[in-house]
Amino acid sequence: MVRRAAASKLGEFAKVLELDSVKSEIVPLFANLASDEQDSVRLLAVEACVSIAQLLSQDDLEALVMPTLRQAAEDKSWRVRYMVADKFSELQKAVGPKITLNDLIPAFQNLLKDCEAEVRAAAAHKVKELCENLPSEGRETIIMNQILPYIKELVSDTNQHVKSALASVIMGLSTILGKENTIEHLLPLFLAQLKDECPEVRLNIISNLDCVNEVIGIRQLSQSLLPAIVELAEDAKWRVRLAIIEYMPLLAGQLGVEFFDEKLNSLCMAWLVDHVYAIREAATSNLMKLVQKFGTEWAQNTIVPKVLVMANDPNYLHRMTTLFCINALSEACGQEITTKQMLPIVLKMAGDQVANVRFNVAKSLQKIGPILDTEALQEEVKPILQKLGQDEDVDVKYFAQEAISVVAQRLRKLDFPVKDSEEPSALGADKNHFRRSRGPGEDSGKGPAYQLHVNTRDTLA
Repeated sequence: MVRRAAASKLGEFAKVLELDSVKSEIVPLFANLASDEQDSVRLLAVEACVSIAQLLSQDDLEALVMPTLRQAAEDKSWRVRYMVADKFSELQKAVGPKITLNDLIPAFQNLLKDCEAEVRAAAAHKVKELCENLPSEGRETIIMNQILPYIKELVSDTNQHVKSALASVIMGLSTILGKENTIEHLLPLFLAQLKDECPEVRLNIISNLDCVNEVIGIRQLSQSLLPAIVELAEDAKWRVRLAIIEYMPLLAGQLGVEFFDEKLNSLCMAWLVDHVYAIREAATSNLMKLVQKFGTEWAQNTIVPKVLVMANDPNYLHRMTTLFCINALSEACGQEITTKQMLPIVLKMAGDQVANVRFNVAKSLQKIGPILDTEALQEEVKPILQKLGQDEDVDVKYFAQEAISVVAQRLRKLDFPVKDSEEPSALGADKNHFRRSRGPGEDSGKGPAYQLHVNTRDTLA
């Protein structure tokens, strides 16, 4: 434990010493710790290697550090080899391009075909960074001849974590290798990963499509993308379904509105009736992002009619999803579509037999209130809220009061006449409190008879 603590601080300590002291004192200590009998000490020496290598010249590196680093890359303990793979990009920058080509590339090849899956996965994660950090002159040749053959083997690795790690970075190689190499060498690998049995592999490929889109365009992948997307969209694990929903706006933007309407629109609508609430919620948010991307005209023709049909669904959860969608879409669609198409459905649902739906109607009217014009607020919204304010369910009453408060404030801002009883301070008060808060005729010009006849409905109005 003491040696471990020393090994963890060795690199920091070396940075504050003179170069001669580093060579004479620290390097021998580093070599000694890197040969320690405990692998937990040896793996920390790898971390110290990064800091020490940055301080030395190329000749000193070759003579003093590289023998130890080569030894660590082939260590009998997989934990030490894992640490070398995990710190590979930092080591590559510290030792420079010459040593990278002579020593680190062969070491990296061995790590990519290591017998331990954890080591292969750590190395696979570093593929893109390694390639990016290679010198621009000759980079393409090095990748094609010395890295790509090993990557091809990892695509069909037996361990799903290795394949998943590779899938998260392999798309980034397309920007480094260019269009021709991507189409000829990388595209077959992408297509194979899109058909992989592991959903995480397919998901990682789909989540990085923007890299390939910049180089070869998404059409090259579209026919293979579709089956992979459909499988992920219907995966038994809800977290996988959730992840693909989050990438749908990105996919829609890259594939275009025609492809989306033809192939993916039905998937987005199916998510709205998923049995998991988190999926329905994400699907609602997804629709809003799609409307922002494709425009209100597309929404009016394609999305809004399908959402509004759900208002008649026998399942009350699906009817509530309609309200959630209206809440999300109203801002993106604007006043005209909200008033003409969405508002009538919300008002109709105020008579729903399920209390949860009714109080969500009140919440929806509160949400879309700022988007509606004053006439709709006064003539259509307020009467429905007044009716809900007399509902037998206490939660419906409560949310109706909240909504009326917001509507009254909006009407007042627009210089629309509002009764004093519609002030937020009066809402929810009982009759006695209302009488105590106002004297006979105070502010209103009305006498005691007015106060005596204030009923619950007036208070909630």
